[in-house]
Amino acid sequence: MYDVHVIFDNRPGEQGEIAAALEQAIAAVAATMADPSRVKMLCALMDGRAWTATELSVAADVAPSTASGHLARLVEGKLITCLSQGRHRYYRLAGHDVAALVEQMMGLSWSRITPPETSAPKALREARTCYDHLAGTVAVHIYEFMQAEGWLEADGSALTLHGREQFLKLGIPLNPNTRRKACCACLDWSERRFHLGGEAGAALLIHMGSKGWIQRVAGYREVVVTASGKSAVRKHFSR
Repeated sequence: MYDVHVIFDNRPGEQGEIAAALEQAIAAVAATMADPSRVKMLCALMDGRAWTATELSVAADVAPSTASGHLARLVEGKLITCLSQGRHRYYRLAGHDVAALVEQMMGLSWSRITPPETSAPKALREARTCYDHLAGTVAVHIYEFMQAEGWLEADGSALTLHGREQFLKLGIPLNPNTRRKACCACLDWSERRFHLGGEAGAALLIHMGSKGWIQRVAGYREVVVTASGKSAVRKHFSR
């Protein structure tokens, strides 16, 4: 994340150029996302997998030729990357920062409509992936428990010493040299509250999967919390 104070702490003659460049960059990202078909593609890629152009054309409900243009625009805008394996090409989000942006846009947009109560499937609202971490009702419950028990700093930007100790106690390894955010509060679009993101959120999702507490639904963001997972959540993340 850019520190605005640092950006503008330059010689007076450079401030206007830097401000203009930043504004243009923001406008470019917004323009790249400003198409319903491209938004559908970005949302589809939020499951963390790499998708083919054909799969993304189906997700966006556009012809393959039209999808190619949209994909080229997203690659040019550095929101997705293209991976080549033999004769096949796959597309995925360009990184955790793009996933966080899409999820926050979902939350921001959700607050500006009045959707019917059943606008999102109950199972999807209950538990799903948000790129590489857990989202939904269960994830929000876990985050609120962590906050109440002092596992997280007040703004959710880091685990406290107690929080790191609890992660290790649960057998969840944390990477001390991660290049991404160690921890962050990620806005949950269906709950309109926060769930755990960053390196800690990704580590938690991997741990829950390895323990059999959750099961991924192939081809979808939906996650099923198993019977043992429900018991584990009550045991480890309930007061």
